[in-house]
Amino acid sequence: MIGLFLEEIDIGMKVALGQHTFARQAIVEFANQFDPQKFHLNEADAKAGPFAALSASGWHTAAGWMACFVATNSKARDTLQAAGKHLPEIGPSPGLTNLRWLAPVYVDDRLSYFTTVTHKRDLASRPNWGIVSAFNEGFNQHGKLVFSFEGAVLTAKRS
Repeated sequence: MIGLFLEEIDIGMKVALGQHTFARQAIVEFANQFDPQKFHLNEADAKAGPFAALSASGWHTAAGWMACFVATNSKARDTLQAAGKHLPEIGPSPGLTNLRWLAPVYVDDRLSYFTTVTHKRDLASRPNWGIVSAFNEGFNQHGKLVFSFEGAVLTAKRS
């Protein structure tokens, strides 16, 4: 997690992951490939749909979060490595819970993504690893929470 060992991560630490703008063409291309529902594919069908306008797939908003997380994590690791710091191995995620799409994401909406550490603990089955839990959010340009989930990631310990 952003180049830090388990011991260096504090509960309550909030990381701004960046922003992603949902362009019309990207919404339609993503939907064609991964979520081909009418209200994600064209304006006419979307107007008659549940959101009254073309909207991004919820999975597209999740992919935007992941893209921002990966970019932020890579940049932090590159900075630490350039400073000569020893970096932890990157661990997998055991999954996520409470995935919520709270409001539609429309054409040209810009989401700002965040992750906030909520818990950490040693992993009993693997003594060199711990697990970090976080609450993850996406807010649109109006400050409205439109996407959230709770996630976890295995994080290497320094010792």
